[in-house]
Amino acid sequence: MSKSAGFRVAAAFVSGTIFGLGLALSGMLNPARVRGFLDVARDWDPTLAFVLGGAVAVSAIGMSLARWIRKPLLDERFHLPETQLIDRRLIVGSAIFGVGWGMVGLCPGPAVASLSLGLPATILFLAAMFAGMAAHDHRLGVGLWGRAS
Repeated sequence: MSKSAGFRVAAAFVSGTIFGLGLALSGMLNPARVRGFLDVARDWDPTLAFVLGGAVAVSAIGMSLARWIRKPLLDERFHLPETQLIDRRLIVGSAIFGVGWGMVGLCPGPAVASLSLGLPATILFLAAMFAGMAAHDHRLGVGLWGRAS
């Protein structure tokens, strides 16, 4: 492993650890709490709005920095979306994501972080998520995890 690859792995580990701790501290690992935030028609729990606001603020700062620097510290280029097209596939995919998140109270990041809790429902969620990702990639013919086949 090259020195640069080692730094990237270390940065990914530190970033993932901080992200997971943030999810745990904010209550995002509790599906009932997330469903309480997403269900505005009943007993709405607005506390996760602060988590959402913090995430948007951090993301906005990162995107602003990306415009001012030529390349990231540990890579040759930024890996940003190449298109800004809002098409039917994006809308349908986003809707499916939102419905799934509202139904079970988990999305990919908190689900992976929840593995540390060892809950069977989380393991089932992740198995279904990976099966869906593999089916998507197979349907598009891009190979597993989006790599060219």
